Amino acid sequence: MKNETLIQLENGAVVAFEEYGDASGAPVVFCHGWPSSRTMATLTDEPARKLGIRIISPDRPGISGSTLQPNRKLADWPRVIERVLDHLGIGEFRALAISGGAPYAYATAATMPERVRAIAIVCGAIPMAEREDAEGLLPLYRWMLALYRSRPQLLRRLFCMARPILALRPPVRLRPLLLKMLMLRPCDAESLRDAAAFEAIFESQRRAWRGSAEGVMADAQIYAQPWGFSLEEIHVPVRLWHGTQDRAFSVRLAEGVAKRLPDCKPRFIDNAGHYSLPIRYMREILADLISV
Repeated sequence: MKNETLIQLENGAVVAFEEYGDASGAPVVFCHGWPSSRTMATLTDEPARKLGIRIISPDRPGISGSTLQPNRKLADWPRVIERVLDHLGIGEFRALAISGGAPYAYATAATMPERVRAIAIVCGAIPMAEREDAEGLLPLYRWMLALYRSRPQLLRRLFCMARPILALRPPVRLRPLLLKMLMLRPCDAESLRDAAAFEAIFESQRRAWRGSAEGVMADAQIYAQPWGFSLEEIHVPVRLWHGTQDRAFSVRLAEGVAKRLPDCKPRFIDNAGHYSLPIRYMREILADLISV
């Protein structure tokens, strides 16, 4: 599969998506991370084909092939998904979110419970606007949140300055140096030494930055804003996967989220981090999701 499809929305904007896995399989909407784009779903392709799962992976507004929509809110996303699924003739579906895709999967479940059979949240972002402190978050996220709240224009300029660098594709010979510079957990660094996994993660990030800094910034702003609903309002089944070595969102934060969800089965995986969990456990995550 893996062919870009463009769908025009009611406001004239365009949403781009690709499909992975089995074209006739059980439909699963993939919610990519941040900064990332639809090709992150490459991680799902092989296990999805073997399990009979159809992965539909859209770019969010302003990311890669989808039109930037200024001042968008998280609540706007379920209508986009509804338009894509109606175009494809899909009724009920499941959703899989990795990292920054979590709020979008939660919003879809909260808004469309009659169509969402279950969602899987992997290394998921938390409702940051509800927290008074930033403990348990990656230092970079803490720094960005502080700037967003105090000097948003400076943060915007920094995004624009970073774009030319982060949109580049580093030579293969420099990958070990890049992994060392990122100061990853050993389990994450080991998983990203696999060439296919490295490409799935970092090519999807480069696509996001190549689109525009504004798109990446607009996506980031969603995390610092109230979601518009509470976790307690989500009554569809949730499978929450989180690594005990996750540096982006500590396992303690994930445990707090799991306790608030009415129908949640958490799976905390030892010796797994923010990258290694979706890379190493994707088959198990998908098999568990479609069993619901």
